[in-house]
Amino acid sequence: MKIRLAHLSDIHFGGENKAAVAAAGERIRAGSFDLTIVSGDLTRYAETPEFEAAAAWLRDLPQPQLVTPGNHDAPYLAWAERIFAPFRRFERHVGPAPAQNWRRDGIAVHGVNTARGAQPRINWSKGQISFRQAERVVEWFEPSDRLRIVVVHHPLIEMLGGPMTARVWGGEKAAKAFARARVDLVLSGHIHAPFTWPYPHADGRTYAVGAGTLSVRERGVPPSYNEVEVEDGCIRVTALAWTGSHYEPYRTWALDRRPA
Repeated sequence: MKIRLAHLSDIHFGGENKAAVAAAGERIRAGSFDLTIVSGDLTRYAETPEFEAAAAWLRDLPQPQLVTPGNHDAPYLAWAERIFAPFRRFERHVGPAPAQNWRRDGIAVHGVNTARGAQPRINWSKGQISFRQAERVVEWFEPSDRLRIVVVHHPLIEMLGGPMTARVWGGEKAAKAFARARVDLVLSGHIHAPFTWPYPHADGRTYAVGAGTLSVRERGVPPSYNEVEVEDGCIRVTALAWTGSHYEPYRTWALDRRPA
């Protein structure tokens, strides 16, 4: 059975690349995807008009969808709300913030929020994942799940040579837990560049997969998003880059699946 997933991230409505966002929507509507995934940072400053634009765009995309928040989806300027109710706007306009899940025909996808409104460190944009969060994800998977995917905003382990860091508190422990649980893919965003990388844990076949951005905040890579195809023993990840007039393959990775 062939599975097709669209994986987008860091659209940053309020600072989006309007042409790239519109064209991505057209491709996804025409692509017969089994699931559309957005791994956070729908908005730039979590302002209400930004969320309204994001929600309208999501409504025009096919279902099913799984959308998890990112650090930019907590209010940037409304400090009291950022500290005490950081994802209230996200939940009002988009959906549940703590966790999201989807399962069908042996495919299981679980989203978990690695963003925080406030943290006991200077840079609140960095990620966190608690042991209990990771534990709940692992407990949710069932023995019959043939393809296991986790969605987070921040890469759990730093990508060497990446354009920025995530510095996820608890990220290494969570990565080890997901590898032991035979998770196939951990999808993320945040660094505005596509990548794949195997976790150096368990059998080495749990892969971190990052999507680029559809915003004007490029970090050395054109606006892009990922299309993921799973068939038989292979996972193929294609990063599609916006040229200014159309999307074309930027890079493709073929990843080995572990035996069933």
